[in-house]
Amino acid sequence: MITYNFDNAQGPMYLHMYKCIKNDILSGKLKPKEKLPSKRAFARNNGISIITIQNAYEQLISEGYVYTLPKKGYYVADLDKMQGVAVDAKVDYDIKIPVKEEFECDLSSNRVNPDNFPFSIWTRISRNVMANRKEELMQISPTAGVMELREAIADHLKSFRGMLVDPNQIIIGSGTEYLYSLIVQLLGRDKKYVIENPGYKKLADVYSKQEIEYRYAELDDNGITYRALAGSGADVAHICPNHHFPTGITMPASRRYEVLSWANEKDGRYIIEDDYDSEFRVTGKPIPPLFSIDACEKVIYMNTFSKSLSPTIRISYMILPVHLANLFYKNMSFYSCTVSNFEQYTLAGFIAQGYLEKHINRMRLYYTKQRRRLMEIIERSDLRDVCTIKENDSGLHFLISLDTKRPDKEIEKRLAAKGIKIKALSDYYFTDEGSKQHLFIINYSNLDESKIRKTLKDIKKEL
Repeated sequence: MITYNFDNAQGPMYLHMYKCIKNDILSGKLKPKEKLPSKRAFARNNGISIITIQNAYEQLISEGYVYTLPKKGYYVADLDKMQGVAVDAKVDYDIKIPVKEEFECDLSSNRVNPDNFPFSIWTRISRNVMANRKEELMQISPTAGVMELREAIADHLKSFRGMLVDPNQIIIGSGTEYLYSLIVQLLGRDKKYVIENPGYKKLADVYSKQEIEYRYAELDDNGITYRALAGSGADVAHICPNHHFPTGITMPASRRYEVLSWANEKDGRYIIEDDYDSEFRVTGKPIPPLFSIDACEKVIYMNTFSKSLSPTIRISYMILPVHLANLFYKNMSFYSCTVSNFEQYTLAGFIAQGYLEKHINRMRLYYTKQRRRLMEIIERSDLRDVCTIKENDSGLHFLISLDTKRPDKEIEKRLAAKGIKIKALSDYYFTDEGSKQHLFIINYSNLDESKIRKTLKDIKKEL
């Protein structure tokens, strides 16, 4: 008679019994077609209830490890066609996962200092959602996201960016990369795209994987030009007018109207406006987005909470012109929203209760001080003699020009050997231009002041 030890059983008794019998079947201790003890005899021998044995047998039957014969009992199934796996076996297929290199000082990172995230408030709102939103949490989210979050975003944009938006124009998604793919499907794969040069290289990777034809457009001191757009032959321009990455350029009003005139010249032309960190303007109020001055429904506005809250909160949104919103609901409403209801309701509460605005105001002050402090350290360091700070009015990074004859890549490599990661502006060009400027990006969102002085000395040594 089969006997098992229940002294170390964890969880329900039937589950422990099920696992014991299953392991004996997989290891070959119990042979195919071998008859198992009756429920009554098995229970008596192991000192447990018949219902426990019955539940264990039923689970094994449902998974195909055991079968029954009427009036004869329970038998071990023939598992010849099922691959046998030893209980203590481990699987290692030598899958190549890229390993992210760690650096003692990362001047390119956009990570947020954990001390600055409002954990206590977020936790309180999360608990409230769990306690009072049980029914909503179990419902399937609408295609565009839960209405409460879209209404909260619309109200926030009205007060913070001066934008009048119907919540039904807002589409929620888990990250801008996902929303890019929706735009491609919405506008059609026959469209030609143009992206800024220099620019966000992940954007080119996304469009490449979507098998979209894209070109590059050069920038001047005011951003992308009408001439570059017209010369590209593109239908869709993907730009960052409020704080271009990585140059930091803010497009002036006159240039914005030129860009809009390019879009208005031909049916089927659109502008994707990426407003990724407009909240953190150092001086003055945030500049109104292109979306606000677009009278012809040519601008698709995109933003994310990755900068204002944390890169780990994968919640982004886009605002579609009215005719594209109608097209989206008509042709793409079969898609499910990729953000969980739990996260959506938590973020909705965080915004609606005024905590997002308070957090942004607090972080704007923090980043302004952080920026000023870092610039002061640079200007007082040994690097000041070979370094020029290229100032801009917003965002979480600025540029420095280094007086060196070494190629940018060599400087990056030499500093990496010392545990310092830095990215050159030339890394973001899609052509060979810019490699002689020796401009480097300094992201200050999570810099450790105790390490920065040594880092600046190391940079000078490697020039």
